Amino acid sequence: MAGEIFLQNIVFTKFVLPFLLIFFIVFAILEKTKIFGEDKKQINALIAFIIGLIFVGVAFPKEVVENLILFLTVALVVVFVFLILWGFVSGKELKIESTGLRWTVGIAILVVVIISVLWATGIQGGVLDLLFGQSWSGTFWTNALFVVLVGAALALILKSSK
Repeated sequence: MAGEIFLQNIVFTKFVLPFLLIFFIVFAILEKTKIFGEDKKQINALIAFIIGLIFVGVAFPKEVVENLILFLTVALVVVFVFLILWGFVSGKELKIESTGLRWTVGIAILVVVIISVLWATGIQGGVLDLLFGQSWSGTFWTNALFVVLVGAALALILKSSK
């Protein structure tokens, strides 16, 4: 049986890595925003250190971040594979020049991020039941779809009349 390496040790995976992630993110944000003033690296490092220690001391936020990081790594690999396949098929880089396509991609990314946060926090079932499993939800979503369609039709009519 193979031995455990230090990267698989529970202290490293559950405490050191989350602490370092939060420490560096908070430190970078404090350095970029200069909340405490110019050239205050020691204060920024101390604040980031304390926030990192508080973060690893609480279980739920740490689990949410771990789940989101897992989602991020899988999403990055999927995007990477897509871009490699796109390069093989088309022979050129992928450029999104259409504003409508950019908005569509942006909205799709927003929806995926919202779904991933709901999944990472473990509340997706409660939200889905609240939105779609109630006695009023069918009527609500029918009316919401109708309002969106009317709004889209009005936007198209007003845009074409100009």
